[in-house]
Amino acid sequence: MANSESETKQIIHRGKPKSGRVWKEPKKRFSSIIKTKGLRLSLEKKKKLREVVKSNQAQSRAIIEQKKADKEAKKQRRIANLKRAEENRKKSEVVQVIKNTAKIKRMKKKQLRMIEKRDTVGKV
Repeated sequence: MANSESETKQIIHRGKPKSGRVWKEPKKRFSSIIKTKGLRLSLEKKKKLREVVKSNQAQSRAIIEQKKADKEAKKQRRIANLKRAEENRKKSEVVQVIKNTAKIKRMKKKQLRMIEKRDTVGKV
């Protein structure tokens, strides 16, 4: 009985559409358009797939952490090199101490720009 009712529902002829577009078929719900339910994975396959995904994520995290550590080490090395270069530059400076401060007042602007203050007591 149920089969005959569903068949009669499909057989019902629709009249000519009001718009006149006879080539158009009535819309169907998206859920009814899909014919197959899709591939169902077994529980074991799902577990294996999850394990594979987890291991891939762990590997990618490890790679990212390694890159981050390398970048940080490179940064620290660069900072240390710059610091060492600055110390070497300061060591090799030729310094002339101005004992007579009245000379500073007589200096021109260009000469004043060249003057830099240093801690000469700390260098021993």
